[in-house]
Amino acid sequence: MKFQPDRIDTVAIQAHGPGWVVIAGRRYVHSVIVSAAGVQPWDCASLSELTPAHFARLADATPEVVLFGSGRRLRFVAPELLRALLERGIGVETMDTMAAARTYNVLAGEGRRVLAALLIDEPAAP
Repeated sequence: MKFQPDRIDTVAIQAHGPGWVVIAGRRYVHSVIVSAAGVQPWDCASLSELTPAHFARLADATPEVVLFGSGRRLRFVAPELLRALLERGIGVETMDTMAAARTYNVLAGEGRRVLAALLIDEPAAP
């Protein structure tokens, strides 16, 4: 699916599919963190690899809200993993990665301090 951002002065997710996302013309096949500051790799390939440190890294960016894209399917993490975000009053919304990508673009287009942590847990097709 292709996207058109509402604002051109923010980082936007341009397209996505099973096992990949396109941001700023570059195709990513691994988990990423997306914010107005840019795109960073997120060192986890599956839900089972996530630790409190993964979410503490997100909290350090001080967004208003974190959109956690849980992969191809909607899956929730244990609440203790989110502690660093919740203790700082940062909102967390969990959804599948494709929904998180769409929601990120809407919120970023509104100028919100949003961060998307997108789990890419399925290998991309060749």
